[in-house]
Amino acid sequence: MMLQSEFSKSYSFDRPGNYRIRFEGYLDKKWSERLGGLRITTSPRGDQKPVTVLEGQIRDQAELFGVLNALYQRHLTLLSVEYLNGRITVC
Repeated sequence: MMLQSEFSKSYSFDRPGNYRIRFEGYLDKKWSERLGGLRITTSPRGDQKPVTVLEGQIRDQAELFGVLNALYQRHLTLLSVEYLNGRITVC
């Protein structure tokens, strides 16, 4: 189990970080500019909805919240959020 002080050393809420956000559904690549330049990759899954991945640098927690809120407003199902700098994963 990670102690709070160890977590604080490895993750900062007010600094840029690299993220990978996966969700079910499709988001046009034109959204990249609106989402701070995140790369958008979509993979088909046969009869199921495609999985789209957003990946890139996000300035801070406020910008991360904005990206997640944009997905929520489009009714896209969030699958995972990964903080790639320190490998903290939220599923």
